[in-house]
Amino acid sequence: MAIFLDRSSRVIVQGITGSEGSKHTRRMLAAGTTIVGGTNPKKAGSTLDFDGTSLPVFASIAEAMGATGANVVVSFVPPAGAKVGMFEAIDSGIELAVVITEGIPVHDSTAAWAYATARGNATRIIGPNCPGIASPGQSNAGIIPADITKPGRIGLVSKSGTLTYQMMFELRDIGFSTCVGIGGDPVIGTTHIDCLRAFEADPETDAIVMIGEIGGDAEERAAAFIEANVTKPVVGYVAGFTAPEGKTMGHAGAIVSGSSGTAAAKKEALEKVGVQVGKTPSETARLMREIMTSL
Repeated sequence: MAIFLDRSSRVIVQGITGSEGSKHTRRMLAAGTTIVGGTNPKKAGSTLDFDGTSLPVFASIAEAMGATGANVVVSFVPPAGAKVGMFEAIDSGIELAVVITEGIPVHDSTAAWAYATARGNATRIIGPNCPGIASPGQSNAGIIPADITKPGRIGLVSKSGTLTYQMMFELRDIGFSTCVGIGGDPVIGTTHIDCLRAFEADPETDAIVMIGEIGGDAEERAAAFIEANVTKPVVGYVAGFTAPEGKTMGHAGAIVSGSSGTAAAKKEALEKVGVQVGKTPSETARLMREIMTSL
């Protein structure tokens, strides 16, 4: 099994005719993802060839869903049009929208999240500014490399794209059920807690790696959720132990003020509820390896 994305997922690409959309469509197809089409209102009715795979272009997500049975959209719409793209996904009622786009204004992301909530959160949003989601051996929706790990029984949720890839590679001999890059912007759709809940319910996920970073209180809230709801082993890593106070680092959400939002404070909160926290990504991988060996 997997969470949110599996071999039955039927994917469309919003912005398939653009340079990023077409490049990653080709990559996802090579990874075995079932891509059934894409959208671009100006090129609706045309078809695109990807190394022998012909994909139709539709005017809208709703039209693509009706014609293909798609239930996942991966969005490569540029920042200026991303809010409209997210609204379109929400209006369509598609099950999962993976928003890769970086640089979306925070107020646009906030408006999209409020819009989704007002409509009952029928569409799960992953991102924005994220690498996407991969269930190795089943499906890959986004920009996560498909050849760095294998199917297994570890679940991974991470704010950082590059640390997602590193953890997948370091534990490649054990493998993963699903890897979710949730993004590090101040306002995102799917959270650590959403993924923790799903991994806890997944019978083929035995343990969980959670990667956070400085800024905000998402990791502290995840710690409280773990204490109350998670029975599976969780290993954590918090990026930013060497970051200076008061300085914005990396992702837009990574802002530290005083003791709030620091790596040390997050580490302490996680360790209080029984989560082993590595000081480096490699140490975190070693801790998970020890857990998997003991299961």
